[in-house]
Amino acid sequence: MNYKETLFFIGKCLTINHEIKNKVLIETELKSGNIDWDPVVKVSTAHFVFPALYCNLKQANFLHYLPKELVNYMVHITDLNRERNQQIIEQAKEINELLLAENIAPIFLKGTGNLIEGLYEDIAERMVGDIDFIVSKKDFKKTVEILKIEKYSAKNEVYMDFHWHYPKMVKENRIAAVEVHNKVLKKPYTSNLGYETLKENSFSVSNCNIASFENQLLITILQKQINDNLYFSKTLTLRNVYDSFLLSINTTSKKRNLKNKTLKKYLNNYKRCASKLLNSPESLEYTINKESKKYLESYLKIIGNSKKELKKIRIINSYIKIKDKIKILQYSFTDKEYSSYTFRRFKDFNFFLKQFGIKKPKPNA
Repeated sequence: MNYKETLFFIGKCLTINHEIKNKVLIETELKSGNIDWDPVVKVSTAHFVFPALYCNLKQANFLHYLPKELVNYMVHITDLNRERNQQIIEQAKEINELLLAENIAPIFLKGTGNLIEGLYEDIAERMVGDIDFIVSKKDFKKTVEILKIEKYSAKNEVYMDFHWHYPKMVKENRIAAVEVHNKVLKKPYTSNLGYETLKENSFSVSNCNIASFENQLLITILQKQINDNLYFSKTLTLRNVYDSFLLSINTTSKKRNLKNKTLKKYLNNYKRCASKLLNSPESLEYTINKESKKYLESYLKIIGNSKKELKKIRIINSYIKIKDKIKILQYSFTDKEYSSYTFRRFKDFNFFLKQFGIKKPKPNA
């Protein structure tokens, strides 16, 4: 199995308990005994869905088709992840109570929000890195200070005012790092998923505020695509694709109409690629047009290891990085958050050395 074939195999496995056609296809493949499990383990681990793969195969009663050694390993990793996630849930609830006591209402996002809300059949399915939550802009600094009083600290305390979250904060004897957001998307898309919008449609589970399924779906897809420019590199992780699939099951009758044409395009093109990876589940709806067709064709070439396409993507990524720096400079003339950051950078001599690829001179011994 090459990378592309492995990716599609795992993608189908993640839907077998919701999509009958995929369950039949996967069982046929498993019965054949032709599955190369080494790349399956490697790719599912790299895409953070190894426990989700095990949980879905277990729920479908397919584990007897797998090598016993592999099943034992999957059980071990999944048990460890379940224990970690239970601690993350408790930590999130602890933070929630702390902030509610100060009249601050956090809204939990992404993996942590999904865990608290109960999106997964088994909490062990989701591999979670950080505890993400958003607070209002007026409560942002106060929230950071409250966490500092509670012995949370960040390795890098230099916060870029225009960034969407404070640097990761950790606390001794707590399992997860914390990311305090004051926005979800970077400029110029910030208002589309602002705190007030998320709060208006949120719901409560265990006294914790969770963004609506529709907004969780938008966050899952758009945040990485926009903030990290993954839309242009056509990078999709199966963890995000799986979350999108589960969330879409709950949003088919509650669609939110995005007014921004660029966001609509990003959303649609992502869904088309995600749908392809999962073998066209009914819940992941998208519009077929020339743009989405072209985007999918490029994505398939990338996962097929097309040297020509990968070279083109590298060039695009270099261009996007330069464009982003120019945007920051442009925003600096009209936006206080950006001007503060730019002024601080311009005062830093090392910043200029870095831009010209010059290493900082080492002090004399």
